[in-house]
Amino acid sequence: MNTSPSYGAYTVPICAGHPRFSGELATLAQTQGPAAAWAAAFAQHGTAAPRQVTGDYAVAICGPEGETFLAIDRFAIRTLCYRQGPKGLGFAERANELADGDSPVDPQAIFDYLFFHAIPSPRTIFKGILRLPPAHYAHFKGGKLSVAPYWVPTFQEPRSGDFGALKGEFMGILENAVKSRLEGYAPEQIGCFLSGGTDSSTVAGMITQVSGRPAASYSIGFDAQGYDEMEYARIAARRFGTDHHEYYVTPADLVRKIPDVATHYDQPFGNSSALPAFYCARMAHDDGVRRMLAGDGGDELFGGNTRYAKQRVFGIYDHVPSVLRKGFLEPVLGLPGMDRIPIVKKGVSYIEQARVPMPERTEMYNLLIRLGADQVLTPAFLARVDQRAPHALQKEVWNAAQASTQINRMLAFDWRFTLAENDLPKVVGTTRLAEVDVAFPLLDDALLDFSCTLPPEFKLKGFKLRWFFKEALRGFLPDEIITKKKHGFGLPFGVWACKDAALRQLAGDTLNALVRRNILDEKFLRSLTTELLPAYPGYYGELVWILMMLEQWLQKYAPDFRV
Repeated sequence: MNTSPSYGAYTVPICAGHPRFSGELATLAQTQGPAAAWAAAFAQHGTAAPRQVTGDYAVAICGPEGETFLAIDRFAIRTLCYRQGPKGLGFAERANELADGDSPVDPQAIFDYLFFHAIPSPRTIFKGILRLPPAHYAHFKGGKLSVAPYWVPTFQEPRSGDFGALKGEFMGILENAVKSRLEGYAPEQIGCFLSGGTDSSTVAGMITQVSGRPAASYSIGFDAQGYDEMEYARIAARRFGTDHHEYYVTPADLVRKIPDVATHYDQPFGNSSALPAFYCARMAHDDGVRRMLAGDGGDELFGGNTRYAKQRVFGIYDHVPSVLRKGFLEPVLGLPGMDRIPIVKKGVSYIEQARVPMPERTEMYNLLIRLGADQVLTPAFLARVDQRAPHALQKEVWNAAQASTQINRMLAFDWRFTLAENDLPKVVGTTRLAEVDVAFPLLDDALLDFSCTLPPEFKLKGFKLRWFFKEALRGFLPDEIITKKKHGFGLPFGVWACKDAALRQLAGDTLNALVRRNILDEKFLRSLTTELLPAYPGYYGELVWILMMLEQWLQKYAPDFRV
């Protein structure tokens, strides 16, 4: 809801999302609306006002003499962008709403996009326009702007815990999180994404449990070997008796909707699951659903991504005595030809990765790094960017978390880069395009706070991922769901681009335009489309996709941009 009511000395031109207040502020929100509660919170607490509020939100509050206060929620489910000018601080929910002829495209933002597959805050695609990072506020007063976090990830990290008591607390919080997100909608207006994974299955089951009626579940499938996970969605649907709906995305669907999805975002966005998410939400919309519940967050709060276990394996190397590492292993395995001996090759690779400090080690398989930016991009483009900027931002976020264990530091790192900058914009953006609201019960503030108090070994027990979450839900979820490998709505784009003529033509035309802009190296493009993609479609298809989405966005919003 966007409005501009006045409350004493303050106006609230933006009050978006679903903020939740407590105490007197809750009463004020119920009687006069959330904008009034926000104004009162800022009048009483100043820049600490967001600490009094939970839920997903974006708020802008304007005071006397140009004073402006902006804030967004902990995961940036709602967003705000701002631009400082001679007349004060301009702001909007989208970056392109602030752009004009004086807002050129930033080459550094394009490089960041190719590195992350999204443009992480605070940068946006436009020079001079910034985006609030998650859990941050901006305060402009007296001509001075300050931007700071009002909350940082802080973990208690006890060595042990009472599983039974924690399970009971967890299940209660989870049930309340789902229940609160059903409020304000008729039962027939509620639906949920169902990939067949642990998180989406949990949400589907909880909707049925708290509402007393079957959830309306929606799943996407692909007619491509190794990509279709529909059978797991059906297992969950049968377990909870959901009103289940399925749609199989085709290459023709991609050709039809790639331009619409790419240009719906306010800047280039490259998560390839956006297209499946859109078709899933659109199917629900056509059935009369007006709010979708999504399962995003469970992996990142409770330790469910395979890279957490993988990095624990590399962490073992840190405990090898330095004399053995420096005096024998590294010199011997570093000898010429060692990486060509089959029995030694894995050891060479292990040490190569283990020696890289965190968080840079997480990017060892980043496409831009593995291929070499100087091979993919033109010298003219690279001359205008700082190739170390993404690493600097990652290190800043890595060091900000208040955690002593690697697993918790990795979780906090993923709250920023996996959730706030990538997965959540994917779901929020595509559901908006489908004209459906979305909520994330597994990112409930109470559930987030609870996860920060769990013993680290309850998240990654040895090499067992999200141990507590799975054990707490054992008996509620089908065993097949608990033991399955993580997949989600992965898109077989590379496979299809090699087989479908129309999709291949769209990809070729789009990428050639990036060559004409002097961004993409022409020689590399020939190698990508004629050699690399046909040989490894699953791997290089991702690169083709992010390049396509970049050019599709530029064609609409910056058609004349060229290096």
